Amino acid sequence: MVIFVHSLAMKVLQFTIPVAHDKSVIVQQDELPHFYPHLHRHKEAQITWVQAGEGTLIAGNNMHTFRSGEIYLLGADQPHLFKSNPEYFHPDNKKMIRTLTIFFDPNGRLASLFNLPEMKSLRDFVQQTEQGFRIPVEYVDKISRTMTEIRKSSGSDQLICFLQLLGILQNINPLPEALSPSAISHGITESEGIRISNIYNYILQHYSEAVTLDDVAREACMTPQAFCRYFKKHTGHTFVSFLNSMRVNEACKKLMENKHESISVVAYKCGFTSITNFNRVFKSVMGNSPRGYLDSYMNKVEPIN
Repeated sequence: MVIFVHSLAMKVLQFTIPVAHDKSVIVQQDELPHFYPHLHRHKEAQITWVQAGEGTLIAGNNMHTFRSGEIYLLGADQPHLFKSNPEYFHPDNKKMIRTLTIFFDPNGRLASLFNLPEMKSLRDFVQQTEQGFRIPVEYVDKISRTMTEIRKSSGSDQLICFLQLLGILQNINPLPEALSPSAISHGITESEGIRISNIYNYILQHYSEAVTLDDVAREACMTPQAFCRYFKKHTGHTFVSFLNSMRVNEACKKLMENKHESISVVAYKCGFTSITNFNRVFKSVMGNSPRGYLDSYMNKVEPIN
């Protein structure tokens, strides 16, 4: 499930991955109270196996629901944020997130390897998938086993396992839809990028409340009129359309979790004050009614269960 946030253009926080001097591929195992909470990018591409954790993935222009057991490829320099669900930030929270991530810079130490004639198809694959994708469920078991082997190995064995991993990814057919079909413009100042990131975080934290334009403008230290112009310029959205997209994204998660009594309960928990408005907005964003969306999802998962 994907929510489109069209034409997002921002300079997000540049993040530096700790690089060991004797490694071309970086393996990182994390177990933390929640995911890194800021929209960021780095020169390395990454393959992230979400072993435990749920939330919203913002990748470039789009929002996606993520959950435990899923694996994502994110391209080099692709802005992204794994935003943990609100319960992970509660003071009495006992839940933890756990991930295994493989980082690699195709234009860094691995550049000479990717430039070999025999590596042309893999090089083309990495370039063609720079907007990332979610690994189809039927490939998750094989890819997660290979990622585990990479974590356990070292030296040339680790590099060989990494090339095997890329080979498996390259052979996924058909190739999934990109996480963010549109590339991100970087022609914006760092201070503007930080301001947009703060606005995102504020909306993510308050979408279920009666959040208003005045509230968000005040958070951005702008007048409502100036904020409307600024937000539209840098995201291609009005504040209301972006907030509605965020709320529908969260409603989809709650519908799939099937933990609520009715669709109307989901609507109110996601900040909608009218079931009629919820149905209208949901259909405009998802192309289907909430009931139709839920029925379609249940038809897909029932054969697996």
